[in-house]
Amino acid sequence: MEIESVLEQYPKTVNVAGLNVVLRPLQPTDVKPLHQFFCAVTETERIFLHDRVTDIEVIRQWCKNIDYGRNLPLLALLNNRIIGNATLHQQLGGWKRHIGRLHVIVHPEFRGRGLAKALLQELVEVARHLSLERVEAEFLGDQAAARKLYARLGFDELLVLPDYVKDMQAAPHDYVLMGRIIKTDEEFAGEG
Repeated sequence: MEIESVLEQYPKTVNVAGLNVVLRPLQPTDVKPLHQFFCAVTETERIFLHDRVTDIEVIRQWCKNIDYGRNLPLLALLNNRIIGNATLHQQLGGWKRHIGRLHVIVHPEFRGRGLAKALLQELVEVARHLSLERVEAEFLGDQAAARKLYARLGFDELLVLPDYVKDMQAAPHDYVLMGRIIKTDEEFAGEG
């Protein structure tokens, strides 16, 4: 299935802990609300992110250069407020073209309600529809709660490298790679 077919499924509403949350892809007009979302994440948590998300220029570039085929940023909105952000990254060619990489972050006020789980499940389903065979996620060793959530969703620890990466303050952390195999549409078609 092509990305265009996947995008036709959105926006969609899901119920998470009694909240009707709208899921939809990032749009060019999301600069300010996405920046506000990331500014609400504590500095301690932002050290785990790859980019300086409090820099509005970083967010502006993301919203200006959307390529859903390479990166599908899926937003969770409650009353038009961004409360979650999940992204499926994929390589369109090369030796990792069958692997998607997932990243999820939830607004601090909405954690512990199952939103991260719902976003992850949604992206795994998208990856399956895109015929990806595996999904993976990268963590710093300190992210125990996130790693536990991924493990509950079938991800295995693939690799741990002690003091391998550095956060935005140049402090070393363990690097953890988790992954899982997913069934593609073609595999489901053969069942029955």
